[in-house]
Amino acid sequence: MSDDTSPAAIARKRLYWHSRRGMWELDLLLIPFLEQRYDQLEEGDQRAFQQLIDEEDQDLFVWLMRREWPGDPVLRHIVKMIVEHAESTDNSAYRTL
Repeated sequence: MSDDTSPAAIARKRLYWHSRRGMWELDLLLIPFLEQRYDQLEEGDQRAFQQLIDEEDQDLFVWLMRREWPGDPVLRHIVKMIVEHAESTDNSAYRTL
């Protein structure tokens, strides 16, 4: 069985497409984090990311732009990880998403 059709690969592709949002600003934060950090996250943080991308775009925008923090401490933790990653990484390659 090819890696492209393995359950893990299919789940990863699904996660990638769910990370693509209707707002360019969110794509610039979520996609690089998924591609560069997700595989190194602990299982609990991976679940938190999966939970986060089920939230509404408006909420994600407010949280990731640091206007407010999520009330849920699990979501707050993963949002802070995404923001820190964006601030410490050159993501210029993603500006053409």
